[in-house]
Amino acid sequence: MARALRLASCLLVAVLAAGCASDEQKRDAINEVNAEFRVQYERILAERGTRVYRIAPGDAFHALRVALLRVGMHVDEQSQAMGYLRAIGPAPSPLNDSEWRAAALQDQPKLREIAERHIGPLGRFVTFEPEGLEVIINATALEVRNGVEISLTARMHEVAPPKSGMPRREYLPPSAVRMGLDKIWGEFERELRLAGRF
Repeated sequence: MARALRLASCLLVAVLAAGCASDEQKRDAINEVNAEFRVQYERILAERGTRVYRIAPGDAFHALRVALLRVGMHVDEQSQAMGYLRAIGPAPSPLNDSEWRAAALQDQPKLREIAERHIGPLGRFVTFEPEGLEVIINATALEVRNGVEISLTARMHEVAPPKSGMPRREYLPPSAVRMGLDKIWGEFERELRLAGRF
């Protein structure tokens, strides 16, 4: 009973603190999160965002399109001549809900640590909110001397405001980026194997 009372008191303090956090403090928190996640995002893309395959450009383009569809995205722009695809899916695509939860749990401590510096105790309750977001994957398949170079990037786009009232981040959680890239590459290679190209 005493423990429940302490928990209720802590939650009440957090709710009261939420009312005390200014819009500027919330923006500062999200700006710092964006800066931290951008650095990690760029590092992850440098390590995992580009691969070269010894296949024909048409095979690469087709396999890339199929891979993006398999992970829950829909292709809204494409030009095989330019080797460009743009795919959109409701967050947390290309991850499913359980993959998203696993990724969010890995990055949530950093999110909360940064948020707490700016908005106080409320920061302990900040979570990733995929609702109201779309994930946009830009993919290129360009012919190079050794074959075809495939590159992937990811961004988020807001389609509905967050329930928490916190500003939106621009960058996906780093663990979600890693998992999403690995999942897309896995489906891309699976399609190449099915087509006898890999």
